[in-house]
Amino acid sequence: MKVVIIGAGPSGLVTCKALLEAANVDFPFEPVILEQEDNIGGTFRYRSYEHSNLVSSKQLTCFSDFRLPPSHPDHLTLNEYVQYLEDYAQSFNLGGRINLNCKVINIQRAATGKHQVTFVRRTNNGLQEPEWDRATETITADYIALCAGLHVTPSIPTIPGIEHILNPQTSEKDEVTRTVFHSMEYKLRSQLAGRRVMILGTGETGMDLAYEAVKAGAKQVVLCSRAGFLSFPKALNDFEIFGIGFKTKTPVPIDSLITNLAETAYVHPWVAQSHIRWFISDFVIKRVLWLLTGTQAGCNQWVGELDQKRLGRAYVFLNKSHKAMPYLNRPYRKRPWYLDYMSRYIDPPEDSPPQTNFTVDLAPFPTHFLPNGQAIFTPSKRKDYVRISQMDIRPDTVIYATGYTQQFDYLDKGSGYPSPREADLRNVAKIGDETIGFIGYVRPGVGAIPPLAEMQAFFWISLIKGHVKLPLSDPHYHLLTSEDARIKYGVDHSAYMSTLAKDIQAAPGLLDLWWTYGLKVLLCYCFGAAFTPFYRLVGPFRSDAAPEIIKTELWETITRRGIIGNITMGLIPMLFYLSVNMLAFLLGTGWQLLGGHL
Repeated sequence: MKVVIIGAGPSGLVTCKALLEAANVDFPFEPVILEQEDNIGGTFRYRSYEHSNLVSSKQLTCFSDFRLPPSHPDHLTLNEYVQYLEDYAQSFNLGGRINLNCKVINIQRAATGKHQVTFVRRTNNGLQEPEWDRATETITADYIALCAGLHVTPSIPTIPGIEHILNPQTSEKDEVTRTVFHSMEYKLRSQLAGRRVMILGTGETGMDLAYEAVKAGAKQVVLCSRAGFLSFPKALNDFEIFGIGFKTKTPVPIDSLITNLAETAYVHPWVAQSHIRWFISDFVIKRVLWLLTGTQAGCNQWVGELDQKRLGRAYVFLNKSHKAMPYLNRPYRKRPWYLDYMSRYIDPPEDSPPQTNFTVDLAPFPTHFLPNGQAIFTPSKRKDYVRISQMDIRPDTVIYATGYTQQFDYLDKGSGYPSPREADLRNVAKIGDETIGFIGYVRPGVGAIPPLAEMQAFFWISLIKGHVKLPLSDPHYHLLTSEDARIKYGVDHSAYMSTLAKDIQAAPGLLDLWWTYGLKVLLCYCFGAAFTPFYRLVGPFRSDAAPEIIKTELWETITRRGIIGNITMGLIPMLFYLSVNMLAFLLGTGWQLLGGHL
């Protein structure tokens, strides 16, 4: 059974490996990867930049049975992660399956129901710039796995007058060459040195670029936000309470703090449907943040707050690129000294006075640019607009950190192929069209795409084999968005992982865990986040490596919180949600006895 995989990033690699291991006499999968670039790694190789790091931890990001050593830092640089992917491909002998410099130009259905995949190769032919061959090649495939990823085609909104940035009507002489580009073209700090930089977008890349511009020695940095953001550091550290500092060399990654039991596992359908877990945790987190940092907008976030209706992990992607916040907060952070003494978040010394007083100015998105290059911003009552409206902002460098859009031009229009939005089977496939799978086309609010892609690959393979019981339970893992939202592929990492695990019979039972693997694995499962090795303990994708990974790496991560941390962030929430689920269970049982349906 030929399976063509489009893309050799994390999603493509893990899908290929999963198919090879799941192959049997009835399903002799023969996967082949087509990658248009000249190496593997996808976005992590070709859209990386100087000083870039993953904001998700190694514990969550690494694939279930290929882990990094305990001595490795929790957060990888992008170069380290690309090396990890290369090691992964080599360890599982995927190299012979990968075809580089192969660009898919058309996929259409054959009369037999299979798929005709047409592609071209790129050859050097002695030229400085290799060219795509005119001759095409075709593979007939039983299945197609689309794994090209969310971050391929730049999304560039139209802003009237943007051309005036390059050629302003002014008598001033430029000291630098003016430029406008998308963030995918950013590579080195030297691109920003000595410039007046405007960055459009306050996602993690936009935040990174603001910090990079500061460190590059930019003259001015303006960061533009559509509707605000929710900022958190990628690891909890640097707090001070009553003059006592809470700092460690091994801070706990924020994406490893959510517990499994009663929040992800053993959740009653009514509780899942109501999303009450998200709302309660958001309520508590806001109050804790106020006590520790003086603001509820985010962790030590004094500007750029979201509308109250969208403030929380139930609605948005958490922005874990926190490095620029000291520079953004500077004009706005005002707190009485006695409250600061009681509790405060400590900014890095190198980003604080007296080492620096530089400010990154937050602003709304510009509506347009005047002929002289001046930016005009969307009027609002936001405090950043009140401040920026009194300034004359004329950037010589504008960077679109506005994300990416998904295009599938190679899917034949007449073949009726679905899009990721139409994939109603767990965002992986469409009912009745399971031979085409979308792997890696969801994004977690807090978490990482690669482990989600691994679970999606398991689900798709189980679907192909007929091992998934249909119809599926209702999905309660999507982030809450409005009907007209631009991005609708957001999911809650833990809820989505757990749902997929249940679908493929890979969600372990508590008694079975204790009986088979012992108390240590059971405690890890209850107190840990939705780490992928948990879903390799039982079921069709069971791995002998999983128990040892849990007893060592994941045990260390959970115990690193300390006794107080595991009580406050683990045991107390767990007992509370167990009570909520028990109440829902009793009410649900009574409702069923009366003839109702859950």
